[in-house]
Amino acid sequence: MRKRSKQVLEDLEVVAYAAGGKSIAKLDGKVIFIEGAVPGDRVDVLLSKNKKDWAEGKVVRLRKPSVDRATPFCKHFGLCGGCKWQMLPYEKQVQFKQEEVEQQLRRIGKLELPALQSIAGSQQTREYRNKLEFTFSSRKYFTADELRTMEMPEEGPRGLPALPALGFHVPGAFDKVIDIEECYLQSEPSNRIRTAVREKSLALGLSFYDIREHRGDLRNLIIRLCTTGELMVNLVVGTPEYSVIEPLMHFLRESFPEITSLYYTVNIKFNDSIYDLSPVLFSGKPYAIEQLDRWRFNVGPKSFFQTNSRQAEVLYSITKDFAELDGTQVVYDLYCGTGSIGIFLSDLCRKVIGVETIAEAIEDAKENAVLNGISHAEFFAGDVSRVCTAAFFQQHGRPDVIICDPPRAGMHEDLVQQLLQMEAPVVVYVSCNPATQARDLQLLSEKYRVTAIRPVDMFPHTHHIENVVQLKLRKDR
Repeated sequence: MRKRSKQVLEDLEVVAYAAGGKSIAKLDGKVIFIEGAVPGDRVDVLLSKNKKDWAEGKVVRLRKPSVDRATPFCKHFGLCGGCKWQMLPYEKQVQFKQEEVEQQLRRIGKLELPALQSIAGSQQTREYRNKLEFTFSSRKYFTADELRTMEMPEEGPRGLPALPALGFHVPGAFDKVIDIEECYLQSEPSNRIRTAVREKSLALGLSFYDIREHRGDLRNLIIRLCTTGELMVNLVVGTPEYSVIEPLMHFLRESFPEITSLYYTVNIKFNDSIYDLSPVLFSGKPYAIEQLDRWRFNVGPKSFFQTNSRQAEVLYSITKDFAELDGTQVVYDLYCGTGSIGIFLSDLCRKVIGVETIAEAIEDAKENAVLNGISHAEFFAGDVSRVCTAAFFQQHGRPDVIICDPPRAGMHEDLVQQLLQMEAPVVVYVSCNPATQARDLQLLSEKYRVTAIRPVDMFPHTHHIENVVQLKLRKDR
């Protein structure tokens, strides 16, 4: 059967922004969702999906730019998936994010809502991440233009040039890595470390990982740079041979004395996750210290921590305001992770109870409480609906305020029912996904009303958005 050629729609006018970082055009009543466009653009669009009432695709030609279009600052823009909104001025990014939050809450939650407070934009729109993870690959990704014009090196399987890369995955392609020359997501010495590791690894004759063949000496490079200046580097290797690992680790220690915690992790699994592995401390301290406001946190090589420290202070300050604390309340911090929110609020609480399913995170939370001299916070590992029983309440006190910060999938329905049974006077729901948050708010509306909403931009130049919602127990129930 003859393969159908891909369809290009020409000279579409982009009329609006849609959720998920896409924009919208309309053609004969059909909605076209477009990646890489700005409202006001006129574009040609290559369709990837084409249904009866809608289609989606990406811009292949910009005929006339919108007056709101900005010039991207990164040479990897359009290929790397890290900062897809560089073509939007920052003031437009936060405007669209605020609109998306309101649309999601109204469309999915179908709730009576107060007016949204203005989005808390990020003061720092570049070099704002405290953690980056780069991937080693035996095969650098080349664009079609590069393949047409370059002098071809020795070829490997599948007729592709056999050149290594250290960078980020191409969006949607597990086996393709862009060789990053400069990244604006993290401040120096991040770029210098990545470049030096690439060059030294090649000089030592170390192999970069081939994810299809599942072999290679080097897999990932994880760099964590804290606001305190402390710097943690974790080199993830695909071999347990210390003779392979040692020369590169010595090079890192000697070339970058500013590294305060230097680790390596042996990963011979098929996936890149290190959370079931045991990082080895090569030199320096076992923890890096991160600081939010006056609170300090031990961050290990496997710790989860907000990746934008400065905006985390803003996010937690809004959460603190919404909690309306006066020093008398018992606060339950659900999905507490390493205890960062509960500790941030602790100076205005009578007691903090943190609950988290990941046992290692709870151990970190306990250490962070000790680090900050907090004696009125307790942390428990386990499923919330099983931990928070009547006997638990009798021992630790019923919650006056509940803080929830679930993953993108939102809260399990069992937990929603548990919250309805707890009947805390105030709930503060922090979400990284307004769509699942809206679904949960609709369920909670059985006993709660939404009393305050404020979006927070944690990730400039992306479509991702955090949202903080205050709920209060209904008096009319």
